[in-house]
Amino acid sequence: MTTLRDVPALRIMPPSTLALILVSSIGLVSFGWPLLAAPDSALAHSADAPWLFAVLLPLLLIIVLAQLTEGSMDAKAVALLGVLSAVGTGLRMLGGGGGGFEPAFFLLILAGRALGPGFGFVLGQLTLLASAMLTGGVGPWLPFQMMAAGWIALLAGLLPPLRGRGEIWLLAGYGAVAGLLYGLLINLWFWPFVSFADTAISFVPGDPLSANAARYGAFMLATSLGWDLIRAVFTAALCLVAGRPVLSALRRAARRARFQSQPLADKET
Repeated sequence: MTTLRDVPALRIMPPSTLALILVSSIGLVSFGWPLLAAPDSALAHSADAPWLFAVLLPLLLIIVLAQLTEGSMDAKAVALLGVLSAVGTGLRMLGGGGGGFEPAFFLLILAGRALGPGFGFVLGQLTLLASAMLTGGVGPWLPFQMMAAGWIALLAGLLPPLRGRGEIWLLAGYGAVAGLLYGLLINLWFWPFVSFADTAISFVPGDPLSANAARYGAFMLATSLGWDLIRAVFTAALCLVAGRPVLSALRRAARRARFQSQPLADKET
């Protein structure tokens, strides 16, 4: 009997849910605080401010540790997470981010869809972390990249339940939106700290949110929108071309693994 419900490889238990909400809240603030900071704020003028948010990195690891300690991640889920992280790392190194051709997002979206939002969130974090460590791309930008990739995979697992051609088109459409959204978020973390001669694309501390949002839109249009559009189209095209067989393979792996994702307390009773 066919069912629309997937077998999640990692269930999000209440402690992990709280940790996820906390980390995501800090992430949202770290991305958007410059737009709301007062003009006389010390942070608004500090060149070292981005480093403050490097604390996101250990906080992100709390999610994984919470899953392990509460028993919601079994050995099979850990093994599958390691395999898919390695594949995602290879895809990211293969694409190199050049020109927006980044096939890793295709894997993150389909894994989040087939294996659950919790698994997708952790997979997004680990894939970006592993690829950065292998390529020497560790820097103040890494926590923001990890957070954005985790959100993209998590939201893929929360999309409406569909099957067949409708699901593939849904994932393709989401892949296009996610490709643009990733660029929108990643540019935001450093935009306030870059000085441009043309103030039409420059961040102005203390200006109304609407005015800075308009300048940020102009900045995106003048700089990275072309790359972001290519990422969006490339991810959507991969979902349309290879989405069905990859989804089937991931779901088949989940069924055969029979993940024992339940709390330790439940197992002991």
